[in-house]
Order: sequence, then structure tokens, then C-alpha cells
Amino acid sequence: MSRPFPLQPGELRDLHGVQEQHALGASLAAALPQGALLFLEGELGAGKTTLTQGLVGALGFPEPVTSPTYALINAYPTPSGQVLHVDAYRVRDVNELYEMDLEDLITSSRLSVIEWGEGLYQDYPQAPILRLAHVDGQPELRRVTRER
Repeated sequence: MSRPFPLQPGELRDLHGVQEQHALGASLAAALPQGALLFLEGELGAGKTTLTQGLVGALGFPEPVTSPTYALINAYPTPSGQVLHVDAYRVRDVNELYEMDLEDLITSSRLSVIEWGEGLYQDYPQAPILRLAHVDGQPELRRVTRER
């Protein structure tokens, strides 16, 4: 059974350190239903993959979760189903992802997390968008805002 989504549209939250980023990821895993898609945005090093680590770990994947920057797509098997992790940063045209069977991969996954997925927003209008940001002068602090 899903829990309420931990952030409402327009809401922001400060995350102090990796543990709080992982905890938010775990909350997202509990809140997002089977087959859900989540978009993560933010500059390099803002914590998108760290948040995803918490999410995937909460679903039972025991191994390290890494950014799919060069592979574009990583799939993590969990007891509740596959978690798809996509990094679209290097993709010039979203059709490249569709040619890699993105739609089928999303449909067959327990959960899909797409970093840098702005070009896909209109195709998945119900998917929440979270933006992560550094906070000047506070290297351990990340600010996450739910844009949609």
C-alpha cells in the first residue's frame, strides 16, 4: 500500500547530508505505486543519484547504485520488481531513449527514475518532478523542491 507523497507541488525541503537524502529516497519508494515514474533535476553533484540510492536501497537492492551517465540506463532488480534509472544528460534527442525501448522498460518496471528528463515531461504529465540544488556555503546541505 502506498503512503502519501512526501512533498506537495511547490514544497521544498532541506536535506542535511547523505542520510537525509537516502531517507527521502526511502519515503519516495514507499509512496510511489507500481509502475510510477519520477523525474529528478539539478546541477551536477546536487544529489540526484544519492536520492536514487536511498530509493533503490529501500526497495531491497543491496549493491551500490551508480549514475548511469555513460550507460544511459541502469536496471536494478529488487524483490518488488525492477527499478529503472535513466540519465538523459548526454541524450540530444529523447527519441534516442525511445529507440532503446524506454516506454517498454518503464511499463515493465516497479519504478523508473529519470535524471535530466525535461524532454520527456510532456509524455509523462502525471510524473512528479523534484529539483535538487546545492545551498551556497553549506556543502552538506541540499534543497529539494517538488516542481510538479
